[in-house]
Amino acid sequence: MELILLEKVRNLGNLGDKVKVKPGYGRNYLLPQGKAVPVNAANLEAFEKRRAEYEAKANKQLSDAQARQAKLVDVSVTIAAHSSPEGKLYGSVGPREISEALQAAGHDVHKNEVIQGEGPIRATGEFDVVIALHADVQSSVKVIVVGEK
Repeated sequence: MELILLEKVRNLGNLGDKVKVKPGYGRNYLLPQGKAVPVNAANLEAFEKRRAEYEAKANKQLSDAQARQAKLVDVSVTIAAHSSPEGKLYGSVGPREISEALQAAGHDVHKNEVIQGEGPIRATGEFDVVIALHADVQSSVKVIVVGEK
């Protein structure tokens, strides 16, 4: 499936790129999210007419993400969870809990922006978690997991 990207997509391409993707990825993610349109004469012409508008929108999203990144410098959150005396958690701390803790601290972070490369946290301690605010903007946040009494 060949598509024209309407915004920058991580590991795929930039605004205006023509890319070939698997049909499921295009049909189920890129098209419904408004990140791309199919390649045809009408869509090419419409894209070229609105290119400046798309670029302005992309620049605004990037500047907003950079402003949010500046607020997340040296941020740490503490999450209390049920744990055994050895420090193993009864359950885990995932993106939802981390985003809720950051929102409670006054930061606008959604659960789909929290990247846990090693999977959910299953022990007490300090962990660095990556927050992907934009395709080009990432920040690191310290998450401290303590056992609940």
